[in-house]
Amino acid sequence: MGTLNFSHVPQMGFMKYPQQKQKNLELPSTVTCGLRGGTRKPLWKSRVLSTEAIQAVHSLKLANSDSKLHHVFSTRLSRLLKADLLDTLAELQRQNEFPLALKVFEFVRKEVWYKPSLSLYCDIIKLLGKNKMTEMAEQLFAELKEDGLKPNTRAYTELIGAYLQVGLIEKAMETYDRLKASGCFPDKLTFTILIRNLENVGKEELAAVLKKDCNEYLDYPERFLEDVQKKHSKRQQLDLV
Repeated sequence: MGTLNFSHVPQMGFMKYPQQKQKNLELPSTVTCGLRGGTRKPLWKSRVLSTEAIQAVHSLKLANSDSKLHHVFSTRLSRLLKADLLDTLAELQRQNEFPLALKVFEFVRKEVWYKPSLSLYCDIIKLLGKNKMTEMAEQLFAELKEDGLKPNTRAYTELIGAYLQVGLIEKAMETYDRLKASGCFPDKLTFTILIRNLENVGKEELAAVLKKDCNEYLDYPERFLEDVQKKHSKRQQLDLV
């Protein structure tokens, strides 16, 4: 099993400012995704965090040195039940505490009960992409294969999103081609991310290719493309206000 290289993780957001405000990690206006628009509902509305998980998250965020962080892992996280540990990881992801989430993810992978989870890998790749940690997203994508998992549509799509976050259009398109060659099928999220971002950077010809592919892979492609255009227009109007 591979191990993520944390040398690329910005330490200032991890140790010196454990409660850094979310606004410092806002996405660029050119990167959009209609299927992820709006405010994400708090985790407690779908699953109530246990007291132990809440305390673990709080303790991790308060740790301001390696020694204190090690203490939290050895005294709190090591005692958590599987469900509580996974909830702790999910809550750190929800709060975009990405350096802490990566540490907890590595901790989870070392647990005796851990079995490779494609969904978990996809969540972390998405988190890395959101924070422009593209090389680490690539590394994790490779590691999921080493863990015996086969990338699915979502895994490829999250990697595509990671590339688009930093303007790597060519790599995003290469990954899209790899997705199709692998036997997976692009879905609405794949097309939404690609079409919107290609149009935002003036790649109209590439966007047109993607729109043609919608006819092959999606049901009711015309309706889908109309919906994408409407949401894109509304977002542009909001940006102008």
